[in-house]
Amino acid sequence: MLIELLRDEPLTFLLVAGILLFSLVLHELGHAVSALWSGDPTARLMGRITLNPLKHLDPWGTLLLLFAGFGWARPVPIDPRNFRNYRVGLFVVSVAGIVVNLGIALLCVLMLRGLDSLGLAAAYRTLTDALLYAAAINITLAVFNLLPVPPLDGSKIVQSVLPLRWHPFIWRLEANPNYAVVMLLLFLTVLRAPVGQLIRWVQSEFFKLTLG
Repeated sequence: MLIELLRDEPLTFLLVAGILLFSLVLHELGHAVSALWSGDPTARLMGRITLNPLKHLDPWGTLLLLFAGFGWARPVPIDPRNFRNYRVGLFVVSVAGIVVNLGIALLCVLMLRGLDSLGLAAAYRTLTDALLYAAAINITLAVFNLLPVPPLDGSKIVQSVLPLRWHPFIWRLEANPNYAVVMLLLFLTVLRAPVGQLIRWVQSEFFKLTLG
């Protein structure tokens, strides 16, 4: 957990926390920009096309990322009725944040490889550790958001190919506050171990592929 890093390596924690902060911001900004491109101005009208962390971060989601290893930012408001193509728009907007997190993870790995190729990895150990943690966290965010469970991005990706008659049920489910509480409790208890195993496996395969 990141909170353990604060105790053991505070400087590395500060670097990771900074990258994490903008990873969450860029994830939501990816949703907002792709929604605008798809024809929906809702996020722009609500001031969500911005790099201001205060517009995007969710206190509970950020704390859970520190203590439980997964978390979220404030969802970007969208109105799918505004999409020029409903199904394409829903898919593109939903996958945008995940693509952003994967891109950040890849950028961190490229920087690690660059430091290593220049023989600077050992001299800048704190930076290399921070980049490694940041890449792992962004993989965590990507995998977690890919889960096909409302209101995560993965559920909307699946929704983009589901029959339209099922969509109102999913919307009502996402709007139900009791459902959100139940899902949070499940992720903290029953689902924590299998989701954690899945994330660790994806992280391992990603680092094997990119770092060897």
